[in-house]
Amino acid sequence: MMSKVTISTLHAKKQNKEKITALTAYDAPTARLLDESGIDIILVGDSLGNTFAGHDNSLPVTTDQIIYHCQAVRRGCNHALILGDMPFMSYQVSVEDAIRNAGRIIKEGGAHAIKMEVGVAHVDHVSSVVNAGIPVIAHIGFTPQAIHQIGGFKVQGKGEAAAQELINLAHQMELAGAAGLLLEMVPAQVSKTITDALRIPTIGIGAGPHTDGQILVTNDVLGYKSEFSPKFVKRYASIETVISDAFKSYVSEIKSQTFPKDEHSY
Repeated sequence: MMSKVTISTLHAKKQNKEKITALTAYDAPTARLLDESGIDIILVGDSLGNTFAGHDNSLPVTTDQIIYHCQAVRRGCNHALILGDMPFMSYQVSVEDAIRNAGRIIKEGGAHAIKMEVGVAHVDHVSSVVNAGIPVIAHIGFTPQAIHQIGGFKVQGKGEAAAQELINLAHQMELAGAAGLLLEMVPAQVSKTITDALRIPTIGIGAGPHTDGQILVTNDVLGYKSEFSPKFVKRYASIETVISDAFKSYVSEIKSQTFPKDEHSY
């Protein structure tokens, strides 16, 4: 029987040089399959804005929506650590907002930790949430909630000055009490420098092979409907074709009156 993954588990994996595995989920059936696979972390990400709700980006996602999807994932999960995402404007305005909304995701959503996209302006937000008894994974590098400010999907930490800023931010997040870091679209050597320097685990997405763990969006891994496929994605299946073929077969059989047959009737 698989044991429950906790923040302590992740820290032990870093110390033992065991890789951490993470994927996203927004519903109970997907969470169950991920949980049974032995995944360490299930992120209920604000990526649901794109992959679930059909928005162009994650900005419209609300705290209430994250809570709803955390509840669904929790029903399908017995083993993995559930990481609830803090959506845009759920914590940026004030430390009080950060504590309140992080607390809701834990208390109402059933998440075990929260993820925050952070910069130097959010050190107090992270430390205050941690002091409230809530584990925080700090997301640095490319932060999708700042896409308009960044100006698109761009690698962060390129060049000596930018790399040093990112390394400094990583140290600040560790000092603020973050339980781990998520590094997105960061040069591999910068990720290695950060990973080697910190006591807390790092999880990469488009950040090279040297981080303590890896995460991708499940829809990308499965080859489910997506108009945008970043360079760092590896597709392990082409489920969109399977689903599309099944739908077309169903429609065809209804029209041709070959379904339902006697064995499908009472």
